[in-house]
Amino acid sequence: MLIAEPLQIAIEEINKLPGIGRKTAQRLALHLLRTDKKNVDLLVNSILGLKEKLSYCSICFNITTNEICDICSSNKRDKSVICIVEDINDLIAIEKSNEFSGVYHVLGGVLSPLNGIGIEQLRIKELLGRLKDNVVTEIILALNPDTEGEATSLFLAKTLHPFKLKITRIARGLPMGSDLEFADGATIGRAVLNRIEI
Repeated sequence: MLIAEPLQIAIEEINKLPGIGRKTAQRLALHLLRTDKKNVDLLVNSILGLKEKLSYCSICFNITTNEICDICSSNKRDKSVICIVEDINDLIAIEKSNEFSGVYHVLGGVLSPLNGIGIEQLRIKELLGRLKDNVVTEIILALNPDTEGEATSLFLAKTLHPFKLKITRIARGLPMGSDLEFADGATIGRAVLNRIEI
């Protein structure tokens, strides 16, 4: 079946987005076709705004509209504690918890030799540069508990050891409201190992 070229192009471009298959791309493209032009213009302008108005913080590499993000420029944040995350999604997740009052460092990935990501591709030099003024006293490693995240955490712990900082990692275990019987063995094992005194 022949599809009109503008629709075909829209489907192909939407299909390039992560997690969007061909059928979903087609449904979205058809939805946009049926939507008022005003609403489509709002969507287009918001997408353009991502590229034109946003950049990365010169300190932590969070997304910002300024040279320095709101977190790094805030006087209410504890600059002596840096939480290291893989990407912006992780920073947003931690911020939503309202439990962390320090600052962040976004690595921009994790070590993954199979995917061509080595030390040079991560923002490790920039992290080490932040430690020169002796303000930082603790580093929290908040990387995912997968093979690459664990390898990156170990590498960072060894790299940061000479700085004589307190190096911690976020606890891992059972989520709130879950049942033990439905948790996998590795999660239960982590929960037992990371138990806290009450």
